[in-house]
Amino acid sequence: MAHKADLALRGGVAFLPGLGLQSADVLVTDGTITAIAAPGAGDAREDIDVTGLTVLPGAVDAHIHLGHGMDIARPRVPEDAKSETGAAAIGGVTALISYVMSADPYIPVFDELCQITEAGARVDFGFHFVIATEDQLAELPDLIGRGAPSAKLFMNIRGNEGARLGLPGTDDGFLFRLLEVLAANNGLLCPHPENIEVAWVLRDRVTAADPEGNNGLATWNATRPPFVEADALSRATFFARITGTPVHAVHTSSGEALDAALRQRAAGSEVCIETCLHYLTHDTTSAIGAVGKVNPPLRAPEDREALWAAITRGDIDTIATDHIHRPISCKDGNIWKAQPGFPGLDAFLPALLTYGYDRRGLPLDKLIPLVSENPARRMGLNAKGTLRPGADADIAVVDLNADWVVSKDSLGTDAGYSIYEGERMSARVVHTLSRGRFALRDGALQDDAVGAGLFVARELR
Repeated sequence: MAHKADLALRGGVAFLPGLGLQSADVLVTDGTITAIAAPGAGDAREDIDVTGLTVLPGAVDAHIHLGHGMDIARPRVPEDAKSETGAAAIGGVTALISYVMSADPYIPVFDELCQITEAGARVDFGFHFVIATEDQLAELPDLIGRGAPSAKLFMNIRGNEGARLGLPGTDDGFLFRLLEVLAANNGLLCPHPENIEVAWVLRDRVTAADPEGNNGLATWNATRPPFVEADALSRATFFARITGTPVHAVHTSSGEALDAALRQRAAGSEVCIETCLHYLTHDTTSAIGAVGKVNPPLRAPEDREALWAAITRGDIDTIATDHIHRPISCKDGNIWKAQPGFPGLDAFLPALLTYGYDRRGLPLDKLIPLVSENPARRMGLNAKGTLRPGADADIAVVDLNADWVVSKDSLGTDAGYSIYEGERMSARVVHTLSRGRFALRDGALQDDAVGAGLFVARELR
């Protein structure tokens, strides 16, 4: 007698690696995809009818910040992970990697971080660690050995610029030594690229010209314009070529930074280019004001178009959210007083598919790998990101013909707001499964998924 699968998703159209959309059923056993079957084939203990829906590999968001209240350094209690992995499930995200930042060594708190996050997580996760001190540089091989092979450096933290985050300043010498350690230990650099010394000069000039921040997002963009980003990214990727270190170019926001990364790639640097959802959907003309303050800034409309063109060409490798769940009170005041960053997990697949697939007519094979297979492979989540037998059953089932408006009631994040509030979406996530368990079912978060998410040790290939 043939073994019965635990679960079968039947009647939908599945996005399969190398094949695109196919009418197929997806069978799951013990948290793993066991078969991609012809419609109606195979036996399962539970059949889920997904007729009229599209079955996608769950999204992998390789750039988020789990924090606690106004603190974005790390999760402090299980509820931090509970709310934000709820937001992830609403957005079709089945795995995420969160940045952790501190001026103290990480090894003493590594297990605690995993335990706190696992206690609340609905989906699987990993960590990137921000390296800012000599002690952290010394422990980096151990962090990589524990399954955290990607390290971040804030290139914009010079002098006292990092004081608001509790981080000391670094320099290009530290960057170079960090690259050497990563290269020697099969690691990867995620640099935040901004030439802050030039940005300081521009900030003073722009502040004098617009002291009340009346020009909002355009003013913020003028304080750290695209060439500031492009310069730092050029340096990081050039040094990385010398040391033989791969670079994940995080939150690429502008045409100039994109061109800089592509030049270094053409010269032989190993560069994976990431952009973020908000740089594809918003710009300096968007009517969200200080709520849209972020670093790097939202750019001019032509930068947004350059990023979409790069996606069409295949030059951009991954898309992420840079999700930060500080409360809306962090945006009080004008553009100068507001804190940078905002949440994005809740809207990840709905907004990407609405803006890219529906409004721009881009095929799914141009979009879905950028939020699933590509970030999974780049970041060493080697069992995730694709619908194939043997992979983790991380699945997002999406209605591509939805018609709904983003509201506070539709959010999972404890930040309680979204830059997409009031927008009409044409795609909506119906089910999200993490290793075969429903984190979101029929649009509702599942309580029994809390605590089911696991830390995944990553290894780069």
